[in-house]
Amino acid sequence: MPWAALGRWALALGSLAALLLVILWGLNQPITTVSVAGRFERVAPLDVERAVKESVAGKGLVSVDLGAVRAAVRRLPWVDTVSVQRNWPRGLTVSIGEQVAAARWGDNGLLNTRGDLFANDATHIPLELPRLSGPDGTQAAVVQRLITMRDRLAELGMRITALRLDARGAWQLDLDNGVTVRLGRQQLDERFNTFVATAARIVAQRATDIAYVDMRYANGFAIGWRSAGTGATKNGGDARNV
Repeated sequence: MPWAALGRWALALGSLAALLLVILWGLNQPITTVSVAGRFERVAPLDVERAVKESVAGKGLVSVDLGAVRAAVRRLPWVDTVSVQRNWPRGLTVSIGEQVAAARWGDNGLLNTRGDLFANDATHIPLELPRLSGPDGTQAAVVQRLITMRDRLAELGMRITALRLDARGAWQLDLDNGVTVRLGRQQLDERFNTFVATAARIVAQRATDIAYVDMRYANGFAIGWRSAGTGATKNGGDARNV
């Protein structure tokens, strides 16, 4: 290709690049408006707006880092999901999804339905949330076990108030009628199914008399009565340390 033609191409490309820079400079206007959308119960829209403005200070609409804006908003308490979009010519639109608390963890922690611990020191904890506990790193497993049991017990008019996993891997739950159900470490699904199919009927009829139901038996369960001097009533074989 002749040098003259190459020169013309280079000049044309340079002119185009300069034009694009001018256009981008013209579009990169200071951000003056922030629109916040979502269903708000725990998150304050003003807090979201404040976090966005702090993260975009001194930046224009083109040069702003949307990922940094999302990260700044995501750090606010009770924020779960965040999406950020440019709103030409000088605005941003921020959409928020709040955390849904499924349970308490320990004294002041809160877990969402995925088992994520999204608050370690919550000051306002819904009293109706069940209290879960377990070794570090087991939050998701405990939440999933809660969800598996919760709906079936609700059909029987019972609600879980606490679910515990100990260091040995044994499970135990408390019901809202004051009865504790011991499930142990093995055959959890089978033992829970047995409780729902058989023991739950006795619990429903005599909850005020029952302290616990022990499902750790090979072919049944045992009931511990609240009355002083009354031992456990067995319905099955010998209990195992499982």
